[in-house]
Amino acid sequence: MVTDHQVKQLRKLMRREKRISVAASKAGMDEKTARKYLNTDQLPSELKAPHTWRTRDDPFEPVWAEIRSSLEVNPGLEAKTLFEHLQRTHPGRYADGQLRTLQRRIKRWRALEGPPKEVFFPQEHHPGELCQSDFTSMNELRITINRERFDHLLYHFVLPYSNWESGMICFSESFESLSSGLQKALWELGGVPKAHQTDRLSAAVHKDLNPEVFTQRYGALLRHYRIEGRHIQTGQAHENGDVEQLHYRFKRALDQTLMLRGSRDFNSRTEYETCLRKLFNQLNSGRRERLAEELKVLGRLPDGRLEACKQLRVKVGSGSTIRVNHNVYSVDSRLIGEQVDVRLYGDYLDVWYAQRCIERIPRLRGEGKHHIQYRHIIDTLVRKPGAFENYRYRHDLFPTHRFRMAYDQLKHAQPQRAGRIYLQILHLAARENEAAVDSALGRLLHDGLPVTLQAVTELLQTAQRVSLPTEVRIEAVDVRAYDALLSERVVVG
Repeated sequence: MVTDHQVKQLRKLMRREKRISVAASKAGMDEKTARKYLNTDQLPSELKAPHTWRTRDDPFEPVWAEIRSSLEVNPGLEAKTLFEHLQRTHPGRYADGQLRTLQRRIKRWRALEGPPKEVFFPQEHHPGELCQSDFTSMNELRITINRERFDHLLYHFVLPYSNWESGMICFSESFESLSSGLQKALWELGGVPKAHQTDRLSAAVHKDLNPEVFTQRYGALLRHYRIEGRHIQTGQAHENGDVEQLHYRFKRALDQTLMLRGSRDFNSRTEYETCLRKLFNQLNSGRRERLAEELKVLGRLPDGRLEACKQLRVKVGSGSTIRVNHNVYSVDSRLIGEQVDVRLYGDYLDVWYAQRCIERIPRLRGEGKHHIQYRHIIDTLVRKPGAFENYRYRHDLFPTHRFRMAYDQLKHAQPQRAGRIYLQILHLAARENEAAVDSALGRLLHDGLPVTLQAVTELLQTAQRVSLPTEVRIEAVDVRAYDALLSERVVVG
């Protein structure tokens, strides 16, 4: 087959050679073929007719009307699904190897006759106009704290113009997390953009009653910072595309950082937060020029932050518990029957009484859970040991696995008195030192000794007896020995 290069070479040779046969031979083609291309100004590629005919009959032509009808009703049908349907309705007619033929034909139909596809329009951003925020799960990175899995979310804040970003660890897509994360980012930024855009978070948007109106608390937050609120349409995540894209980029950068670090385990949450902060600073260091443009036009921050908590007033029940956001928390039994104020934050809740914060409790994630602190109720349980066996939240009364093992041993050795003895030991831990009691139980269990209140008490008393430090006498150093060494002569042979 003659190529364009051969024809171009032939035309150059004809300027030097007198005979066509010689030029054709040097160009690597027949003399007749050479005359053909010399008589036209076109190259072989230009003379080649487009391939518009089929080399073999289309096996799906007899059933194409049926296939097209199905695609018009349900454009999302896959070629493989339709092919398997044809194999069932026309047994023995279509072999597995013909699937690719049907896929090509359906692909052409979608491109020429199928429904129009959604068009995404690139947006032009302006300095200081918009900020976006969203939550993203970090569980795929397999972060651990002290070898324990640390499931969490990241509140992610982004300026689309400069791509400056900030973030905060959180555990739910609550208003408290949204408020804390947004305010943290704005104060870290040092200014306020004109508009803040989120997806349709239930913490920010009324979804059922009025999907166009922001929640009262989120509206108050926007008014405090004098920032316009926007939200994307339902199911249109691409409208928040900048923050969605930076979700991916940030998690990929963090994954690479953890690989270089050689471990995904951290000694504490503080250490992990420090790692995140360093990564944000590193990523933002290359965005200073465009960020400077934004800082010039950002609005002023208010005089102070808005408290990022939900305030509730609840009554302490007879079980020395309160119910907050469908979860149960214990408080001191002295407060039974009293009204307490609860300030619910993203990670914890504060219990206030008589204008004083009397308890800070870690916030439970989800609903239908409970957090019972044995110190709140142990005084009553010791007097009513019979209530322990069937107590609804009994599992919360084992502070460590050693306490549970001790109770199991008591239950095996003294079934009738196990609850009473265990509660006395737990009462001792509340009065004295939980860690010390835990250590004493560990020693008894390790040595195979029976667990009793007296044995635990004796071990605690033994540990408290600290012997006086032994007096150490250090003799004075005689420096004359060093003078003698300096006065000696060293002879080198």
